[in-house]
Amino acid sequence: MTARCAVAAGPQGSVAGWTIESFDSVSSTMDEARRLAAEGAADRTVVRAATQTGGRGRLGRPWVSSIGNVYTTTILRPEIPTARAAELSLVAAVAVADAVTRFAEPVRLKWPNDVLLNGGKVSGVLLEAVAEGASLSAVLVGIGINVASHPDLPDRPTSRIETADADTVLMALLDTLAQRYRQWCLRGLDGIRSAWLERGPDLGSPMTVGLGADRVHGSFAGLEMDGSLRLHLSDGSIRRIASGEVIG
Repeated sequence: MTARCAVAAGPQGSVAGWTIESFDSVSSTMDEARRLAAEGAADRTVVRAATQTGGRGRLGRPWVSSIGNVYTTTILRPEIPTARAAELSLVAAVAVADAVTRFAEPVRLKWPNDVLLNGGKVSGVLLEAVAEGASLSAVLVGIGINVASHPDLPDRPTSRIETADADTVLMALLDTLAQRYRQWCLRGLDGIRSAWLERGPDLGSPMTVGLGADRVHGSFAGLEMDGSLRLHLSDGSIRRIASGEVIG
């Protein structure tokens, strides 16, 4: 399904159709974007900060925010049902992968939206839907990319882009995000899904998915048309997982 979106160039002074609000330091770009969205900030407004004092990733994990990396949250206002907001997670992940590929390889994707460079996490995407009653008001797309440094995490390897600075990487991201968002608006998730699968895990590779306190073991069987994970279980059945975390 397509979406009604603003896909034309943005106002004078914008970059690649995005209007950028820059800050030296914020608690998190997500918090600042939420505030601006509530105040009526336009579609395709990007909040960018040099550092965050309270950055966070998926599941509320703290996100280390050293100076020299990319920290952004983008306000999007597509006219879609709230149930489709999660599609933008894949859109953003593919756009980030496109941007990172301009500077380094190999780039792979881990469901639903982690971007890996040389096997280490170089970027993550955090999505938040803002609803007014039953209507979707905005989707906030938080993206962090390791450039100058990368955190040491106990449960996963990390990496960074070593061949560019944060400003250069941000400009590449805005370009690729504009392209992928337009593609999704005009043609739906199908092409985005195909691009994700090109950089995703190999079909049949072992996979463990965390669902809260539960663990589901199986092998990767692709993505559903809506971007949900297909997991092939040992009994031969296929389990569809709309929300979870790949942990192995």
